[in-house]
Amino acid sequence: MTGQRAFPIVATCRRGLRVADPRAERKQDRWPCQGPDNLKTREDAMAVREIIAAEAAPKAIGTYSQAVRAGGFVFLSGQIGLDPATMALEEGIDKQIHRVFLNLKAVAEAAGLGLDDAVKLTIFLTDLGHFPRVNEIMAQYFREPYPARATVGVAALPRQALVEVEAVLAAR
Repeated sequence: MTGQRAFPIVATCRRGLRVADPRAERKQDRWPCQGPDNLKTREDAMAVREIIAAEAAPKAIGTYSQAVRAGGFVFLSGQIGLDPATMALEEGIDKQIHRVFLNLKAVAEAAGLGLDDAVKLTIFLTDLGHFPRVNEIMAQYFREPYPARATVGVAALPRQALVEVEAVLAAR
């Protein structure tokens, strides 16, 4: 194979996307990521973190960020059914589930994404009997193909919430 590469040229750009173009002859064609800090290793990509804050979602009630962009993903911290204007917990499971998804949507939008960019959800319920309601209400906020998901029964959640959901989004 004289003159041809046996493997594609691969780079990890600032957004954490892996790109390859085995036909590229010029360096700028092989490394199509924008900016002077093209990242060449996965470790470099993970070291670049951007903190996401959404005014339309509840402020963090602990030592964490609402979301962090790193390595081509946006990691959304768990949201409970807090009204962002009053920081009061919604009453009842249905209102809490709706509020949780509205809060996640607000954080996703602050990152320039939407709930359709979700690739993984983790749902925490204090009563697994609420699982069918979560499914029904979740269908109002997500379209097929649905993200991967896990549901975990827990003894308690912050502020006596009945449900909490965290998400991982694929960044564009």
